Formats: sequence, C-alpha cells, structure tokens
Amino acid sequence: MTDGTDTDQKEVRVSVSAHQKAQWREHADELGMNQSEFVRTMTQAGRRGFAVDTDEAGQAGSEDETPGVDGLEDRVFDVLDDGYCSWDELVESLIEDIKGDLETTLQRLQRENRVQYSGRHGGYTLRNVDGD
Repeated sequence: MTDGTDTDQKEVRVSVSAHQKAQWREHADELGMNQSEFVRTMTQAGRRGFAVDTDEAGQAGSEDETPGVDGLEDRVFDVLDDGYCSWDELVESLIEDIKGDLETTLQRLQRENRVQYSGRHGGYTLRNVDGD
C-alpha cells in the first residue's frame, strides 16, 4: 500500500463497449474533464464510496493530479488508444478536444455570469460585476 505521494504516472488500459465509452466521454465533458481524468476520479471515488468532489466553480477535483501537467499527455493517450495517427490526425483530434473544452468552459462561465457574449462586439468579454 502506498501513502499517495508517488507522482510517477503509469498507464492502465481498460476496454469498454463503444456505448459505455460514449457515455463516459459525455459525462467527462459535463464535468470539464478529459476521459483519463474522469476514469481516474470516478475510480478513486468508487473506491472511497462517495460522490465526486467539486470545487466552488463546480469543477470535479482529483487528488491524483500531476503538478505541471495540463492533461495533454492523457489526451494523446486517448487518441492513440485507437491505433496509429498521423501528425495531422493527432493535431486535429487534440484541437477538437480543446474546442469542446473551450465551449463547455464558456457555457459554464456564462451561466455563472463571469463571461458574456456580445454579437454586436463580435466576441466574449469578462462581465463587469463590480460596476466599474
């Protein structure tokens, strides 16, 4: 048994049905996580017998986050899990993940009234909540 301080990451492969993977991806997206973060967090939560903790912004947290890693490595593993990818295919897959993450984040920030979109100004801006 380890004390939880080991930061050396090891890969674990899990095979699930296409339907299950789609459900997990959808749930991960709702939580603002990539699939690896989702599986890791849900596994830890299941082992502890409680629901996923969220921070004040509603984002799911994980005690096993690796300092300095923003999830790109996990995303590369997710894409390459299906087999070989060319550089362009890999870049396109990662861009699509980032676009999805950005859309989810912007929707959450708009619901929280922290960001607003203006068609007239052609983009997003921070909400002025202090009346400045």
